[in-house]
Amino acid sequence: MRQFAARRRLTSKAQRRLALAMKLPHEIELPDDVPRHDPPDPGIDVVRARRETPGCAATLHLNNAGAALMPEAVVDAVIEHLRLEAALGGYEAAMRAEAVLNRAPDAAAALVGAARGEIALVESATRAWDHAFWALPLAAGDRILTGESEYASNFLAFLQAEKRIGIRIHVVPSDESGQISVAELENAIDDRTRLIAITHVPSTGGLVNPAAAIGRVANAAGIPYLLDACQSVGQMPIDVGEIGCDMLSATGRKYLRGPRGTGFLYVARALAEKMEPIGIDMNAADWVARDRYHLKPGAARFQNFEGNIAGRAGLCKAIEYARAWGLDHIQARIRHLAGRLREGLAAVPGATVRDLGVEQCGIVTFTLDGADSFEVADELRRQRIHIGVSLAGHARIDMDARGLPQLLRASVHYYNSDDELDRFLRALDAIDR
Repeated sequence: MRQFAARRRLTSKAQRRLALAMKLPHEIELPDDVPRHDPPDPGIDVVRARRETPGCAATLHLNNAGAALMPEAVVDAVIEHLRLEAALGGYEAAMRAEAVLNRAPDAAAALVGAARGEIALVESATRAWDHAFWALPLAAGDRILTGESEYASNFLAFLQAEKRIGIRIHVVPSDESGQISVAELENAIDDRTRLIAITHVPSTGGLVNPAAAIGRVANAAGIPYLLDACQSVGQMPIDVGEIGCDMLSATGRKYLRGPRGTGFLYVARALAEKMEPIGIDMNAADWVARDRYHLKPGAARFQNFEGNIAGRAGLCKAIEYARAWGLDHIQARIRHLAGRLREGLAAVPGATVRDLGVEQCGIVTFTLDGADSFEVADELRRQRIHIGVSLAGHARIDMDARGLPQLLRASVHYYNSDDELDRFLRALDAIDR
């Protein structure tokens, strides 16, 4: 593993901090003068949430925007189906699990306020987003409006469409807070605008873009609206009707706490009927004659026949688990933790919080003077503390404009404790630079 190129000798105080930081969460005995901040919460029983999350016993996990720790119920759902496949065979196991598999799109629809026929289960948010984007009837000269904080995978698709089709990309500037300017978005619309595509919660700034305000602009202009909700679904209430988006992509592995390789796509039925996905199969369409096929109605045309059935069972359980806690309660808990973390980072010498926007979420980004982000993350990982690193290439326009080649990213979830945040801040403060 990489070591810091230069390291000063730790003081005895720093050594004590480091020794404390290396303990597992349940091993830490805080001194009497260190406050325990976890307030009583009628919606989130933190003790129960941690008990039902096996990873909490061994890890201080602040990389939930990368992939959250799965609750035991989700793990059990995945393993149970895999054992069924081992015992019966894949097709036979799927038949046995038909009730769960039929429940999964219903659960996803209920989560985002959609109808069942408007949901397709896919293997990732990126594939969901790609299915929707490439199914739009775009032509040379058509304009796409997006924001400065758009995620790399999405913008790469824009660039590919620019190269292949000749579409034009217009990046709407951010306002003074760092979120997309709704006024500038409205002013940018012309008669060749064919799509508004926005990332709801960018991964590199902690902000929550004003999705519903964007929806009102898009709906008034009659322009399809694609929302990347990869980082927002699972950490806050989402209602596609209130937002006004026509398409929404989501993943299972992040704030929904589901398994990797899972996700879903929402497409409003009226728009879906006008779209033709690339790469259809016999689940997406019926071969009705030698030279003809009929696409399935609604979002079914975006779902492949083959998929990770065990993963879908886990995704269904993850959605039901999140809804049982209540998305309002989850959001409140995450906001509490993120607010405390931002306050704590402000007191760490050399740390600068880099979050943007009027509304902020559970993603907290920061830099540490004199330190390489990867080396910091590696050092913390050796102490069983997990955070993420974001690079300029993940959101090129935003990060280049801010002169940030890399960021540290600590993303909280409702099962994190205030004491864990204190432990993380002490470990960060003890790192030599």
